[in-house]
Amino acid sequence: MAAPPARADADPSPTSPPTARDTPGRQAEKSETACEDRNAESLDRLLPPVGTGRSPRKRTTSQCKSEPPLLRTSKRTIYTAGRPPWYNEHGTQSKEAFAIGLGGGSASGKTTVARMIIEALDVPWVVLLSMDSFYKQQEQAAHNNFNFDHPDAFDFDLIISTLKKLKQGKSVKVPIYDFTTHSRKKDWKTLYGANVIIFEGIMAFADKTLLELLDMKIFVDTDSDIRLVRRLRRDISERGRDIEGVIKQYNKFVKPSFDQYIQPTMRLADIVVPRGSGNTVAIDLIVQHVHSQLEERKLRWDMAALASAHQCHPLPRTLSVLKSTPQVRGMHTIIRDKETSRDEFIFYSKRLMRLLIEHALSFLPFQDCVVQTPQGQDYAGKCYAGKQITGVSILRAGETMEPALRAVCKDVRIGTILIQTNQLTGEPELHYLRLPKDISDDHVILMDCTVSTGAAAMMAVRVLLDHDVPEDKIFLLSLLMAEMGVHSVAYAFPRVRIITTAVDKRVNDLFRIIPGIGNFGDRYFGTDAVPDGSDEEEVAYTG
Repeated sequence: MAAPPARADADPSPTSPPTARDTPGRQAEKSETACEDRNAESLDRLLPPVGTGRSPRKRTTSQCKSEPPLLRTSKRTIYTAGRPPWYNEHGTQSKEAFAIGLGGGSASGKTTVARMIIEALDVPWVVLLSMDSFYKQQEQAAHNNFNFDHPDAFDFDLIISTLKKLKQGKSVKVPIYDFTTHSRKKDWKTLYGANVIIFEGIMAFADKTLLELLDMKIFVDTDSDIRLVRRLRRDISERGRDIEGVIKQYNKFVKPSFDQYIQPTMRLADIVVPRGSGNTVAIDLIVQHVHSQLEERKLRWDMAALASAHQCHPLPRTLSVLKSTPQVRGMHTIIRDKETSRDEFIFYSKRLMRLLIEHALSFLPFQDCVVQTPQGQDYAGKCYAGKQITGVSILRAGETMEPALRAVCKDVRIGTILIQTNQLTGEPELHYLRLPKDISDDHVILMDCTVSTGAAAMMAVRVLLDHDVPEDKIFLLSLLMAEMGVHSVAYAFPRVRIITTAVDKRVNDLFRIIPGIGNFGDRYFGTDAVPDGSDEEEVAYTG
């Protein structure tokens, strides 16, 4: 027989602590992680013309009114849509995410406890996954004749596969359940793996396979009368139901199911939290344990490992460098010169970008085809053998390459990724993402003007892989790369084609390319340099 769970009930205070302020309609101080569900069929229709000063920190609206992707506290914004966790120099996740399961009866306060834990953890990137998203579609529910509190009401296969992917750091599509129509909405939301995943639901501990995925199990134990009052208030005000129907459903399904299926799972919990959000001692204990687990796992991006992984190795075969003709070298001389005016810098950078794009297109697959000339003669030629080409720019410098791509690829689709460096940890963070639909069928040209350590490029490639783009269909393009970045990307993703106009030997202690090109974004856009004068890719966007 399983040992009884620990009861964290030492707090005698009946006063509930303040909860995290939930503001789905507001926008984050920094751009929150966005999903491609927001895309229209034509991305060109959404994007303003190049050169209109589009901000790299463009904000997005929240993904779901009932489950916003962010929480606001008095100190910071906490993102609950997740983000890909750190990957080591081998391109693999260092450790699986720490998954917390929150079980308890309907309206016991599980979501409130989850948000309090998130706020107290002080971790900026987490995943909050609700079991309510995984209800099966039921027509009987419209007549209050369906038991939502029965294990058969949930799609456990989808729950398990979703949680597995999140723990592995992969992106997932999560259904949005409409409690008014009792069906799943057409558009699903996207979540990303994170260091911490909180999964809450009444049947969180009802499946053996699901239990094995949870690193910590918490049961929220709230008095039945309180749960009934909360359920009445919620179902009437938020889900448009009448009081008679709610009480009927409660007596017929909710209470019997709690006694039969939910309350018995309390013995499976590691910690029982009486009084829910009012028990601050229990929440403090939970937070302390999670902090210790995260400290042991050390999910960090190791720049030193990147720097030393491939010293003295020959450049990889997946690298292609534009032939250094006198013309190419002359343009490099101009854009590397610190005395070059902004106007000349832009002009010659654009020329190099055009040559780079043309060179990259030669690596696309082509097949034999025959056309008829105006003279009525057959011509044996070549045509593109793929479905479509999509360009993805790593903001902000990468977007400067978009006009060159549009100039040579008719009807090319464009996506954007924003990766910024955390000033405190030095780690790259994914802040914004917009990709065209069905990108997995395309050849993808990933664009960034300079690549030094390869950190941002590796994260961007990982994002594309998470969206099912085959590795051998990804082309990383950059005007200038450091050998360190080339080796890092090539070792992590050996089938990604790397294409550049030049490779510099060294990266200094601040991860600036030497001799380098300076801060490309500041020189191109005419903005002020960052305080320490380092290259843009290392400080603002970690290239």
